[in-house]
Amino acid sequence: MEHKKMRLPKAVSIWLLIGVVMVFAQVVIGGITRLTDSGLSITEWNVIKGVLPPIGEEQWTLAFEKYQKHTIQYESIHADMTLSEFKFIYFWEYFHRLWARSMGFVFLFPFLYFWRKKWLPAGLMRKLGGVVALAALAAVFGWIMVSSGLNTEEYVWVNAYRLTTHLSIAISLLALLFWASLKVWQPVTKDAYHRVLRKRAWQITALIGLQLVLGGLMSGMKAGYVAPHFPHMEVAADGSWQWFSDVLYQSGEWKWENLLRYNKNAFAPALIQVFHRFTAYALALLIPLLAWRIHRSKVSARLRGANVLLLLVLALQIGLGIFTVINSVGGSEIFPTLGVLHQAGGMLLLLAMLYLNYQFSEGGYLAPKAAKNGPKAKEKALA
Repeated sequence: MEHKKMRLPKAVSIWLLIGVVMVFAQVVIGGITRLTDSGLSITEWNVIKGVLPPIGEEQWTLAFEKYQKHTIQYESIHADMTLSEFKFIYFWEYFHRLWARSMGFVFLFPFLYFWRKKWLPAGLMRKLGGVVALAALAAVFGWIMVSSGLNTEEYVWVNAYRLTTHLSIAISLLALLFWASLKVWQPVTKDAYHRVLRKRAWQITALIGLQLVLGGLMSGMKAGYVAPHFPHMEVAADGSWQWFSDVLYQSGEWKWENLLRYNKNAFAPALIQVFHRFTAYALALLIPLLAWRIHRSKVSARLRGANVLLLLVLALQIGLGIFTVINSVGGSEIFPTLGVLHQAGGMLLLLAMLYLNYQFSEGGYLAPKAAKNGPKAKEKALA
């Protein structure tokens, strides 16, 4: 009994799952912050002082004046904004930062306890080290992103490439933490021998990652506004770029300057939307093909369940994508909600794909020996 491998304590599993939910929520809150034009409302990065919001009318007025002074966004699109309306956008940026701080505490104290109890194997410790590094990088790059929209006349919003980098780091953090959680929640897998299916699944995962990056660029460049139609595009003021080929064949527009100064021309946002749609079509074809191959193979019940889940999330995400793009113009009241849901759907698709991939893996973490605190502790470790 002493040498029999056992599951890690359930408390570790719950802690990691809470972390996954909090990181997922943080990315969603970030999406709300972006779609409500709230990201530039706090013009300073104070790690300690920033814990408290402005208190009293004088402090709120000062914060509003800083927003007016340091952003061209105020003059361009919010010149008639009242203090009450400013408080609304301030709330979302403040909540986004406060949630990030909260995640740090939720991670730190249980980690110290579990580490002291020797409940964290070396492999899990390495992954948690990666999680901490990505979290720190996301925080730093969050400010680098915000600073791109301050004290400049170049961007009304933050730089799209910096925004996409910030988002990509956050999604990488989510994926790594989710994978670590799976290795604790489900230490034993039954489908590792399906090497060909595993290879195809990881190829599709990489494509989903690319699609999320393109989605970040779509959002940062406001590319949905350029071509708010489906299945055609109808880009440019006169609608002369009707289809994908019309955009791709604009040989005179393929310039680095157009890609870098995307806010000065329609070509770069249109091109990103073409790539985003192409990748969506590829996923809409490749995922069902993989699902069909899995269905016809001898696999575990858990993998079959993951297969069905992946198809359901894919269908939901395709529908959300179409409705988001066709409602991205004309001041649609439902566009911000659809945009947030579409972003959340993209992350769910990635997590569903990772869950399926995990079934092809060699398994996760098992405690190497029984707990040392007597029979009750052993029974708890086995639970």
